[in-house]
Amino acid sequence: MTRLWNDPASFADDMVDGFVRANTRWVRRVAGGVSRSTRSPEPEVALVIGGGSGHYPAFGGLVGAGLAHGAAMGNLFASPSAHQVEGVIRASEQGRGALLSFGNYAGDVLHFGAAQEAVRADGIDCRTVTVTDDIFSAPPAEAGRRRGIAGDLTVFKAAGAAAAQGYGIDDVERVAIAANARTRSMGVAFTGCTLPGAEEPLFTVPEGKMSVGLGIHGEPGIDITDIPSADGLAELFVQHLLDPAEVPEGASVRGGRVVPILNGLGSVKNEELFVVFARIADLLEEAGLTLVDPQVGEFCTSFDMAGASLTLFWVDDELERLWLAPADTPAFRTGSMDTSALEAVTADGEDEAEAELPPSSEESRQAARLISGALAAVRELIGEQAAELGRIDAIAGDGDHGIGMQRGTVAAAEAAAALAQAGAGAESLLVRCGDAWSDRAGGTSGALWGLILRTVGTHLGDTEAPTAPAVAAGVSAARDAVMDYGKAKVGDKTMVDALVPFADTLAEQVEAGEGLATAWQRAASAAARAAEATADLMPGMGRARSHGAKSLGTPDPGAVSLALIAERVHAVLAAR
Repeated sequence: MTRLWNDPASFADDMVDGFVRANTRWVRRVAGGVSRSTRSPEPEVALVIGGGSGHYPAFGGLVGAGLAHGAAMGNLFASPSAHQVEGVIRASEQGRGALLSFGNYAGDVLHFGAAQEAVRADGIDCRTVTVTDDIFSAPPAEAGRRRGIAGDLTVFKAAGAAAAQGYGIDDVERVAIAANARTRSMGVAFTGCTLPGAEEPLFTVPEGKMSVGLGIHGEPGIDITDIPSADGLAELFVQHLLDPAEVPEGASVRGGRVVPILNGLGSVKNEELFVVFARIADLLEEAGLTLVDPQVGEFCTSFDMAGASLTLFWVDDELERLWLAPADTPAFRTGSMDTSALEAVTADGEDEAEAELPPSSEESRQAARLISGALAAVRELIGEQAAELGRIDAIAGDGDHGIGMQRGTVAAAEAAAALAQAGAGAESLLVRCGDAWSDRAGGTSGALWGLILRTVGTHLGDTEAPTAPAVAAGVSAARDAVMDYGKAKVGDKTMVDALVPFADTLAEQVEAGEGLATAWQRAASAAARAAEATADLMPGMGRARSHGAKSLGTPDPGAVSLALIAERVHAVLAAR
C-alpha cells in the first residue's frame, strides 16, 4: 500500500513539486505539468506526452533531450485537463509544430483533443498519435480501440528521436504511427494497487492467483489463473505476443528483430524480472527473433501494484536507428548524448493572470450565490458517497470515479465560494467553476462535468435574471455537448443514460409551465430511475467496455453520480 503522503488530495501536486526539484537538470514546472529546462540550438518539433500520475517514470520521467519535450501530468490515474495539456503544449512548442502522444483512454482522448483544437486555432500545427499496444483490451480486428500500457515508451522514444534529428512534423507523426503499429504488450498482476489515503486496493486478486490482461489504472484483468513459475510466466507472455494474429503487418517471427521490454508495475523486484527475462530471451531467440537492446525494469508503473508486462517492439531499419539514438531524461538514458550545446530555458510558463470579472446584474449575482450553495451541497454529497462510487467503479472499471468526483466537486465549490464573494454573475461563476472541476478532477468525468457547467453558464449569462426556460435550455445544450464530445449515446452505460432523461424531462416540465424546483425534482427522479436501469446494460464506452459482463448487475457510476447530484441540487432549490 502507499504509505507516505501529506494530504491525499494534493499528492499529485506535491509529487510534481518534488520531482521537479530533484530533476532541474532536465525539467521545469509549467502550467499543467513539466517541460524541458533546456532546448537544442535548432528548433525541433515538440513531442508532448502525458496522462495521469501514478505511473512513474511515465510521464514526467521521460522528458529530456532525445525524448519528450513536455509532459502533461494529471491527477492520480486521471487524465490531465485540456487546460493543463494546452499549458504544456504552449510551454514546449518551438515553432515547428507539436505531436501529442498518450495512451488511448477516453479521458485523455477528450482532453488532449480539446487542447489540440485550442492551439490549432492559434496557428500551431498540432497532431495526435494515441498508443494502442495492449493486446488484451480489444481483438486484433479492433486494434484502434486498444488501450496504451508500457508500449508507450517505444512510441515516445521513436518520435522523440525523430524530432531530435530534425524531422518535420509530417515525419515525426509518421514515425510515431509506425512505432505504435509495431508495438504489442500484455500484463499480469498478483495484487492490486492502493491510492494514497485509500483503505483498500482498487481491485484484489485471490491469494495464489494471477490476474491476466490488467490495465495500468487499477482495472481488473480479463482472466484469473494460478500463479505460474517465472518460466511459466515467460511462456505465457511469449505465447500470446507471438500469436500470428499479433505479429505486426510487414514483420515476421523468423528473421525478425524486436526490442523486448519487461516492465515492473510497482512492487515486483528487478531481480525477479531478470529471472523471467532469461526464459523470455530463450523463447524469442528459439522462435527465430533477434533481440535488440532489451530493457528490464520499471517504465510504466501502477503505484504499488505487484505485476509485470512484456512489450515487443518489432523494429525495421529506421525504427531501430531511432530506438538506439541517444536520449537523456531523468528516468531513461541511452547512448552518448552531448548536452554541451543545450541552451537553458528561462521562461517558466506558470504565471497566468486571472481574468477580471465582467459586469453583472444583481439578479445574476443572486443566482450565482445560489449556485455556489448548490455546489457546496454537491461537494458534501460526493464526500459522503465517494467510497461507494469507487466501489461501483472498481467492479468493471478502475475504481477511481469517487476520488475523481470528490476532487472535482471540492475544486468547483471552493472556486464558487470565492467567485460569489467577488461578485461574479451566474455565467462567470459556472464557467470558471467548470474549468476548476475539469482541471482538478481530470479524466472523462472531469471533462464532461466541466463541459456541463460551462455550457449551462453560457445560457444563463451575467446580465440577465436566470429563468427556468434558460436553465432548461442550458441543460439541454449540455446534454448535446456531452454526447457530441464524448460520443456516447443512450444505452452505452455511461452518464449519458441519466443525463438524457434528466434534460428531456426538465425541458418538458418547464415547457408545461412548472416552476424550476418542481420541474427539477421530476427530472431528478427520471435520472435516478435511468441510472438504476443501467445495471442491466452492457458497457459500450469507457474502460468498463473491456470487462463486458462483469458490469452486469451494477449500475454505471457516472450515471449514479449524476442522478445523486441532480437530487441534491433539487434540495437546494426547494429550500430557496
